[in-house]
Amino acid sequence: MHPAARTRTPFRAGPAPVPQPRSRRIRSLIDADALRVLHRAARVLLDDLPDLTDRLLAVLREQEPAYRTTLENDHAATWQEVHRSLRHSVTSLLDPRGTREAAHRCTWRIGVTRAEQGLPLDALLHAFRLGGSLVWQRLVEETTRSEPEDIRLLVHVATDVWNFVDEHCTLVADAYRQAERQLAWRRENRVRLLAAALLDGTSRIADLPETAERLCLPEHGRYVVVAVAGGRPQDLPAGGSAYWHTGAEVDHGIVLVGDEQDGEADRDPVAALALLTDGPAGRRIGVGSAVTGLAAVGDARRLADLALSICPPDGGTVRLTEHLPEALVVSCPELGATLTERVLGPLLRLEPADRDVLLETLVAWFACEGSAQRAGERLYCHRNTVLNRLRRCEQLIGRSLARPHDVVEVSLALRARRLLRG
Repeated sequence: MHPAARTRTPFRAGPAPVPQPRSRRIRSLIDADALRVLHRAARVLLDDLPDLTDRLLAVLREQEPAYRTTLENDHAATWQEVHRSLRHSVTSLLDPRGTREAAHRCTWRIGVTRAEQGLPLDALLHAFRLGGSLVWQRLVEETTRSEPEDIRLLVHVATDVWNFVDEHCTLVADAYRQAERQLAWRRENRVRLLAAALLDGTSRIADLPETAERLCLPEHGRYVVVAVAGGRPQDLPAGGSAYWHTGAEVDHGIVLVGDEQDGEADRDPVAALALLTDGPAGRRIGVGSAVTGLAAVGDARRLADLALSICPPDGGTVRLTEHLPEALVVSCPELGATLTERVLGPLLRLEPADRDVLLETLVAWFACEGSAQRAGERLYCHRNTVLNRLRRCEQLIGRSLARPHDVVEVSLALRARRLLRG
């Protein structure tokens, strides 16, 4: 058989090789060419950066009223800021990795600075997008001028350019919001410090105008301070003017009750703030007497604390002007204790049962304005029993309830005992 006619043994090959796609290699070549075109145009932009800055400022002046004001107030600083930002943007096209951190720092500083200056965030973000749009437009213009056939390659890097713009818009917004939070905290803290100094009586005269402005209170109004233990009122009624300073155990309200300039009469701060009708049970409220001007608020705070110290433990409201004898006693505990011992000492040393009956009778007699009849009704005994007990008290303490001077001493001693015995 002719060799050509012989039956050949079939060759069993493995799986047919799958041809590798050439798109990846083609893509790499396209990317490289696109980057070459991008870098060539970016170098031209870098040399022409002052003109690019002027163009962006002209657009901002036309389209952003907030930047228009900024340019009018400080054109040089704004120009430098925009120039730095554009320089970082263009150099990032040439060396993304090497310039990333510097570009981020520049953008972050711009966000913080503009937040501190009060430029609206929307205007700032618009400026960054306009800047990105202008850079892209100039890249296209330069490529069209120098190598028109390369425009098709520039399209391949458009996504990278706009991703850079979006990244820095996010960054500048984060910086702006963080700075805004810090500024708000500083403002609140400044207000707290000014209010604390006012209440402590350590506020400087030079700080009073700022304090009045920040607390939204007139510097020369009429004020009382309200000291509240157990939760301050949450809602102030319409027309009420007050600033509340929260403390660890006691809250203090600086309440405007009259304005010297308007000749307005004093208002009742408790009624104005509805402290009696709203609030948890057991809340204690002390209302000091009125003072004139913010400079005297420290004195008003001490009077409010004094009124609060007179409040019953189970809650209530004490207006200092209605409890001056008690205030005198509490303001000097040592003298109050001495007065109690000197006036009531012999009575207090009796057996507890006997002592308590006589003290209860004295308290009832004073509460009933010296009427033995009404005191007997309160104590569920005959008026003669009340009189007998009162005579025994007079014998023990060596004072007469018919003499005004002695009555004042006994009354103050009873109040001091009630307030100071803890």
